[in-house]
Amino acid sequence: MVGGGVSGLTAAYTLARARQNGAPVEELLIEASGRLGGVIQTETVDGFTLEAGPDSFLAEKPQAAALARELRLGADLMGSNDHARRTYILHRGRLVPMPDGLMFLVPTRVWPMVTTPLLPFSTKLAALGELLASSPGNDRGDESVASFVERHYGRAMVENIADPLLAGVYGGDSAELSVRSVLPRFWEMERQHGSLTRATLRAMRQRRVNSNHSAAVDSGRADTAPPGKMPLFMTLKGGLEQLTGRLAETLDQSRVQLGHRVAGIELAPGGPGGLGDSCARRFQIVCQDGVSFDADAVILAMPAHASGSAVSALDAGLGDLLGAIPYSSSMTVSMGFDGSARNQLPAGFGYLVPRKERRRMLACTFVHAKFDHRAPEGKVMLRCFLGGSKDPEVLALGDTEVVDLARRELKAVLKFAAEPMFYRVHRWPASMAQYPVGHAERVRSIEQRLQSLPGVYLSGNAYSGIGISDCIRTGRAAAEKALQYVTVG
Repeated sequence: MVGGGVSGLTAAYTLARARQNGAPVEELLIEASGRLGGVIQTETVDGFTLEAGPDSFLAEKPQAAALARELRLGADLMGSNDHARRTYILHRGRLVPMPDGLMFLVPTRVWPMVTTPLLPFSTKLAALGELLASSPGNDRGDESVASFVERHYGRAMVENIADPLLAGVYGGDSAELSVRSVLPRFWEMERQHGSLTRATLRAMRQRRVNSNHSAAVDSGRADTAPPGKMPLFMTLKGGLEQLTGRLAETLDQSRVQLGHRVAGIELAPGGPGGLGDSCARRFQIVCQDGVSFDADAVILAMPAHASGSAVSALDAGLGDLLGAIPYSSSMTVSMGFDGSARNQLPAGFGYLVPRKERRRMLACTFVHAKFDHRAPEGKVMLRCFLGGSKDPEVLALGDTEVVDLARRELKAVLKFAAEPMFYRVHRWPASMAQYPVGHAERVRSIEQRLQSLPGVYLSGNAYSGIGISDCIRTGRAAAEKALQYVTVG
């Protein structure tokens, strides 16, 4: 494995478990930096628990929670405080709650849509017309999220809701991101049903039926917990680094190599297919410091551009395809405040900022409200997000400059002028993969090129999902393919 983030750690853990169970495999994890975990990094400051990178994962994607339980961290899993969940959109200089019943961008309740000031009357009429659409959508192929949403609900839904949501998640632009790759569920709903609203309502009814059926089946079992509504987000009580830290602890440290940045991968002496001869390995992993490692199979769990550079000597075309996947940069500013600051904040999880508001901050999370165990009792922690595809230059600002910028915008938006007890600034250059229009075709081309390179596998957030569960899923899948290759051929 090359890359020690959650994807590479999951792959190494999967192979280590296989070896311990008798599989004839010898795993090795190579990481460029001096630590494992990648962008997952947790810090404790004066009783506050800060996340430098992601702070949670979607509960509806099961891989992260399942892995936590497998690692005996199940007791530390916790959901977001959804009883208090309210997200605001900055609209014409003031915060407006997102309409209740909005499933990402699909309205499922009438009255909140009728009364929200976020959308003009024309968009509300468009939403009604969308519900009445009777025929499945034509197969238009891929298109941008902005184009897709505008066709269904109008331009205001793009500008006021879809774009700030995607900027907060991807740091990207809805006019460039692929609906097929970023919102595959909605893309498929249109193909099957035409109306996104009608398809979403049908899916919600089916989930309720399934939930009631499961509850009835389990009602007589003493080992079944009472049914409850799944939270939107989940994390670990001590922070997400509990997960990557526990993965790292399961590994044999003699099989982990830190501080080695891979420069390239070459065919080793003996060429392809030397699996039966221990002296004739298939690949040689060459590092910038001159150290090299031999391997029968390689899992690349790095950013796509780094993976592209690594494989360019083996397949220049594959290297170009990987290098063409764009990335955005981001910055988080975490600040802790004493209890008096609570009175200056509205109830809820935080707010998102559309580009037309001309602010540099993309979003602000009220961390103490979103999750328990993130701030001491009564105190406040805010996490501000900056950067993204439209403002990479903000990462060049010094810590004091960016904190001053964040505080000015908090004061302008929230009238929030409290002095922070501390702050932490974390920069993540070129860290978030973007899925532009045509991404699915690019991934298909990458998979076709990989067929001519048996023994090389990819994992991470650049291909089929950017979340932690997606990284875990791709890490496991790559490890299983590599194990099949080296043991069966």
